Amino acid sequence: MNRFQETGRRPPFTRSHTIQRTGGKFHLLLAVTGSVAVIKLDELIKKLHESCPPNKLIIKVAATKSALTLLDTQDFEIDEIIYDDRDEWSMWRNRGDAVLHIELRKWADAMLIAPLDANSLAKIAVGICDNLVTSIVRAWDPRKPLYFAPAMNTMMWENPLTFQHRNTLKDLLRYKEIPPMEKELMCGDTGMGAMASTQMIATILATVVRNRFAVYTPVESDPVE
Repeated sequence: MNRFQETGRRPPFTRSHTIQRTGGKFHLLLAVTGSVAVIKLDELIKKLHESCPPNKLIIKVAATKSALTLLDTQDFEIDEIIYDDRDEWSMWRNRGDAVLHIELRKWADAMLIAPLDANSLAKIAVGICDNLVTSIVRAWDPRKPLYFAPAMNTMMWENPLTFQHRNTLKDLLRYKEIPPMEKELMCGDTGMGAMASTQMIATILATVVRNRFAVYTPVESDPVE
């Protein structure tokens, strides 16, 4: 049993669970994967709400199994729903039932993957969809923005495959990267690979949300004499 389960992980959702959009809101799907930076989930969600227009943002979270092993929600001050692989299979039983990764894709106006670990990056780059998060990405609507914030050890970051995988996401799939930063990592190494600051990520996403609700007033021209 991992720490996430020990702190009261809810039972998986069943087919009666529904995912509904709310008028006048921006719906952000936040995916978290198995980087230690996932411990900043609570902080990131708070920053997102603080940076966006008041009462305009709704967040749902999708987590990989490895992310759950690193999460401890006991001290969380957020109440966002966190979906995982169990929900994907418990919500669908028969033809006509909701398919969770499709319902979340329909619900979302944008997707943010923060942190994106090396394993999930590689999976997405080659089209693997073997869990809830990667299935959402594989089924993602290209008309909607998708942002990703890599987080991994420096040697993983500098691996040529990482460069290739990132380019696939950026150039082929047209996803937007929020680059990592250089700092002392959890493993004790110092170098590039730490996830961008939660404030930086929130600032970028807040711009997307504000643009959705911006009201543009035409500039009055001077009367023609």
